[in-house]
Amino acid sequence: MTTVNERLEWRYATKKFDAGKKVPADKLDRIIEAVRLAPTTSGLQPFELIVVSNPEIRAKIRAVSWNQAQITDCSHLLVFAAWDDITPERVHMMFDLTNEIRGFKNEGWENYRLQLLERVAGQGRETNYQVAARQAYIGLGTAIVAAAFEGVDATPMEGFDPAAVDNILDLPARHLRSVVIMPLGYRAAEGDWLVNLKKVRRSRENFVTELK
Repeated sequence: MTTVNERLEWRYATKKFDAGKKVPADKLDRIIEAVRLAPTTSGLQPFELIVVSNPEIRAKIRAVSWNQAQITDCSHLLVFAAWDDITPERVHMMFDLTNEIRGFKNEGWENYRLQLLERVAGQGRETNYQVAARQAYIGLGTAIVAAAFEGVDATPMEGFDPAAVDNILDLPARHLRSVVIMPLGYRAAEGDWLVNLKKVRRSRENFVTELK
């Protein structure tokens, strides 16, 4: 059986995708589902995932993303977009959904709802966005692992103009802000300078501190 660590050893930030290869629908669906199942603070899921396959839209995104070819050469582009604010309506939506799915109300859970509403009201809009954006990175990390497990290449990217991408995708109308993007696809057989280079990571001794 292939282990998760073996798949992480295999993966790398792909620099050149084979534009002629598409990720099969079943693999894409499993990667998306992994993101949906990712843990988030208070179970709020304060971000959404936009899957862009439209070539015209991806060309526009590439133009505001340092002209990085992976965006147009990949099979699908994932855009992780966080809530622009953690509003009472959004908190109630997730807490009510929890009660609906579980079929009962829990007093401790309802007390926590009130505490959370008070906290996010005091934090303000920008702080709430930053909290949501950090949760989007949990989704990104989950997507990276899921893609590796499916044998799909992925390249997480912060090199883009978020405001421009927001406008291209009409995210302000949905009260979302783009945080990070990730092309999915398959590495090109030739032309990727990074493909055959050894993975470089600090040693365990220089990376992990164990307090026993």
